[in-house]
Amino acid sequence: MTEPQHLLNVIERFSGARAVLYGDLVLDRFILGTPKRISREAPVIILRHERQVDVAGGGANALANLASLGIKVQPVGVVGDDEPGQALRSLLDHQGIDTARIVTVPDFRTPTKVRILGGGASSLKHQVARYDIEDHLPADGRWASALADNLSAAAQDADAVAVSDYGYGAVTADILSTVTGSRNPTPWICLDSRYRTGLFPGVDGATPNLEELEAWAGQSLESDQAVSEAADGLRQALGARFLLATRGNRGMTLAEIDKPPNHIPVFGTDEVADVTGAGDTVLAVLVASLAAGATPNEAAELANIAGGLVVMKLGTATVNADELSRAVRSLQSQP
Repeated sequence: MTEPQHLLNVIERFSGARAVLYGDLVLDRFILGTPKRISREAPVIILRHERQVDVAGGGANALANLASLGIKVQPVGVVGDDEPGQALRSLLDHQGIDTARIVTVPDFRTPTKVRILGGGASSLKHQVARYDIEDHLPADGRWASALADNLSAAAQDADAVAVSDYGYGAVTADILSTVTGSRNPTPWICLDSRYRTGLFPGVDGATPNLEELEAWAGQSLESDQAVSEAADGLRQALGARFLLATRGNRGMTLAEIDKPPNHIPVFGTDEVADVTGAGDTVLAVLVASLAAGATPNEAAELANIAGGLVVMKLGTATVNADELSRAVRSLQSQP
């Protein structure tokens, strides 16, 4: 374990670091209501609408986490010319995030996850239904060239690039190659991809979860050794400097080039409240730490701590620098 003071020094440097978030921008929409009665039309509960809460989701959640940590971050992605797209831009503007390099695509529906929650006026709301608004980006390619230009330009002033691929089409190997191909001036490019990690060689690091790593390996990975061997295999296939496999309540495994594997135990309790968006937080803290000059091992330890914090929060959530610092300081009192 890295000395806590070294990790605190990294966190203090967050405010001077710069990053780019390239990825699929999603709106998470929560509709909250109070149960009235069972419908006469169907065996379902009728909810009296209370309020609507919009939160940045998908790659935009990783973006929100980076901003919450104090990183100066520039998003590169797409939204539709629709109400959810406007709502997402408004959320980011409210956080002080420059949205100039987000491309608006006509006739494209902004990816939106709508969760309907019900419960008493003074009780915890529970999700009763969810529907997703999903679309395919048009094939004419004009948005792609604009996105490639924006990514290349934004990376010129960045210390690191976070790539958040949720499979909605904004993240492509061709667009990403505008920064992975040059290798200059961006020192760190880190990828979080839903079951497509192997399609993006040239990144410096990646953060697959255990299920994604097993899918790539084509087998169940039960032991630490099996996980570390698969993680290093995927790292080599990508030509990456490191790979951080997230393993839920079994912590994380870091595979670095020319170093033995590091199995990082879970931070805090293994009893979680909500894992929604935890991978976004891990990616954000990893990238923030690398942008602030941390080693991959230091960055992985901070990302592990942040993951332990965010799963104790309900819904799509973020972790800020003060929370992370308090958690690191708590380690100083441990034997």
